[in-house]
Amino acid sequence: MRFSPSFLDDIRDRVPISDVIGRRVTWDRRKSQPGKGDYWACCPFHSEKSPSFHCEDQKGRYHCFGCGVSGDHFRFLVEVEGLSFPEAVERLAGDAGLPMPARDAQAEKREEARATIIDALKLAAAFFQATLHDSPGAKARAYLRDRGMNPATQKLFGIGYAPDSRNRLKEHLASKGVGKGEIEAAGLVVHGDGIAVSYDRFRDRVMFPINDLHERIIAFGGRALSADVPAKYLNSPETEVFHKGEILFNLARARRAAKTAGTLLVVEGYMDAIMLHQAGFENAVAPLGTALTERQLDLLWRNAAEPVLCFDGDAAGLKAAHRAAELALPQLKPGRSLRFALLPEGKDPDDLVRGDGPGAFRDVLSSARPLADLLWMRETAGGVFDTPERRADLEKRLKALTRQIGDESVRRHYLQDADERLRAFFGPPASAGGNRNRHGGGNAERGGGPRRPGAGQRRSVVSDRLTRSPLMKGANAAAPTLRELSIVVGFINHPMLLHEAFDYFAELELPDGDLQRLRSAVLDIYADEAPADRDTLLRGLADHGVLDLFEQFETKVRIVRLWPFLAEAAPEDAREAVRQALHLQHRFRSLNKELQMAEESLGQEPNEAAYMQIFEIKREIDGLGGLDALIDGFGLLSGRTSRGY
Repeated sequence: MRFSPSFLDDIRDRVPISDVIGRRVTWDRRKSQPGKGDYWACCPFHSEKSPSFHCEDQKGRYHCFGCGVSGDHFRFLVEVEGLSFPEAVERLAGDAGLPMPARDAQAEKREEARATIIDALKLAAAFFQATLHDSPGAKARAYLRDRGMNPATQKLFGIGYAPDSRNRLKEHLASKGVGKGEIEAAGLVVHGDGIAVSYDRFRDRVMFPINDLHERIIAFGGRALSADVPAKYLNSPETEVFHKGEILFNLARARRAAKTAGTLLVVEGYMDAIMLHQAGFENAVAPLGTALTERQLDLLWRNAAEPVLCFDGDAAGLKAAHRAAELALPQLKPGRSLRFALLPEGKDPDDLVRGDGPGAFRDVLSSARPLADLLWMRETAGGVFDTPERRADLEKRLKALTRQIGDESVRRHYLQDADERLRAFFGPPASAGGNRNRHGGGNAERGGGPRRPGAGQRRSVVSDRLTRSPLMKGANAAAPTLRELSIVVGFINHPMLLHEAFDYFAELELPDGDLQRLRSAVLDIYADEAPADRDTLLRGLADHGVLDLFEQFETKVRIVRLWPFLAEAAPEDAREAVRQALHLQHRFRSLNKELQMAEESLGQEPNEAAYMQIFEIKREIDGLGGLDALIDGFGLLSGRTSRGY
C-alpha cells in the first residue's frame, strides 16, 4: 500500500521518536536531556557498553555512532521488530490516533495536488523575493530598513514584496507553466462566484513566507504598505497544505535553537519573531494572527517543556495570557507547562529590542512567571478579601481552575500550591481564645458577658495580640508604626505608585517627626518635577538632606522581612501591598477614633451597651492584626513564600 508523504509526516509529528525507541532501550540518564528531546542509549543493533546510540525528537531520527545505523520511526520498527513497512505505519498511526487511509485513487490524486500547490508556492516566493530587489520594491525596502531588518535577515526568512498589481503574480506563474487550478488552490488569487476574472490576493505588501516543519513554503503573510487598506496583515486562506491553527511561524528554525536555549518563545506576530531572531533570540515563534490553539500548544510542548509566552503588558495582552492559561490547564502533565513574560505596557518585543536593546528583552524573560503565578495574579488582582465570604470565594475559584487539570499528579500539586498561597495570603486562623459568647467576643469570662473594668483599672485601647503585631508595635507612641514606615518606603521604592495614588500618599496621617519630614521632601520633589524612576527620586532625597532617613526606615522594613515594600519586589506585589496597607491604616485610625469617642461616652454614662460597643471596636482592631498576612503574602509574586525567606 502506498502512503502519502503528508500522512507519514503527520505520524512523525505526533509521535516522538523517543517514545518508539524507548520501548526497546534504556536511556542513559547522564547523557540524555529529556527536556530537550535528546536521548542516548546503548545501541540495540550491536553490543556495546557505553552509549553511542543517539535519538533526537526534533529531527525524528536516530543514529548510532558505533555501527553507523540510522533511520526514522518506521525503519526502527522494521529493523528491530521485524515488521513490514505497512505494519509499522499501522502501529504508529494507532499511537498517533490517526485512522489508516483508505486505498483509493482519490487520495493519491489529492497528494499529487498538494505537491503541485507546494511547487506553485515556491515559485511565488521566488517571484516576491525578486520583486523586492527590483524597482517596484523600493518602498518595501525602505519599510524594512526603517524597521531595522538587515539584508541578511531578509534573505534568511525569504522576505519579498507583492507589487501593487492585480495580475503580475498570476501572469508570472502562468508563464512558468502553473495552471489556473493550481494557482487558485494555493490561495494566491481571489476567485469564486461573482468574480469574473481572478486577481492577485496579495498586492502592495511586504511578504513573509510561512513554512511547515520540513521548511517547505505552505502559505504567506503580507503586511500592507498602504494605510487605507482594511487589513494591515493578511494571511493566505486555508488550503490543502495550510491550516493556520496547526502552524506556528518559524517553528522549523526555532526548534533547532530551542535545543540550546532550553525553551521556545511565543510572541504575537511574525515581525516580532523575525526581529527577535535578528537580535539573537533565535527560538521565537508566533501564531498566525489568532489565539493559540490546542494543536499549537501541542507543537510547542513537543519541542520545549516550558515555552515562554510573551504578551504586551496592557489589558489585551493580559487577556491573551489568561486565554492561553485556560487552554493549557486541561493539558498539563509532568514536564509540560507554560511561563508568561509580560512586556512593558505599549511595547511589543520588536519595540523593546530596537529601543532598549536585547538586554531589556532578556530582563523581561528572566522575570517570566509560571502558570500558577498567572492564575493567582488574575484571581487576586484588584480584590479585597476582608470577609470570610470573599476569602471563601477566592478559594472556590482557585480550586475550580485547578480541577480542570487532567493529570492527577499535576492537579494534586496545584491544589497543594493553592492551599499554600491561601495560607500565606490570609495568614493562619486566629486562636479561638476560649468559648465565644453570644456577642462573638473572643475573651469572654466564664460568668457569661465581658467583665467591666473596676473604677481604678486602666483600659487598654488595643489587645495584647494587636500590640504584638509586627506592623502595629508602637501604635500609641509618637514614633511611626512599621505599617506607616512601610507605606512611605513602598511609595519611594516604586515611584509609579506616586503617579497612580498621589492623593493617598499626600493625605496619609503621619505622626510629627522624621517620617513626616521624609514624606514632605517627597511631595516637594514631586511638585517640582514628577520623578520618572527610583534613582531620580533618591537623588532628590539626597539634595533635600533626607536620604539617610529613608535608608534607616528601609532597613527597618527589610529587617522584619516586609518584602513587598522593597525595591526588588515585583510592581504587582508593591502595588497590591501598599493598597492593602493603606486600607488597613485608614481602617485602623478610624476605629481608634471610634474607640476614643466610645470611651468618652462610657466615662460620661457607664452602661452595658456602651461597654459592649468598646468591646466590639477593640475586637475589630484586634482583627486588623490578623490581616498582616495580606501584606506579607504578596511576596509570593516576587518569589518569596514566607517571612522566613
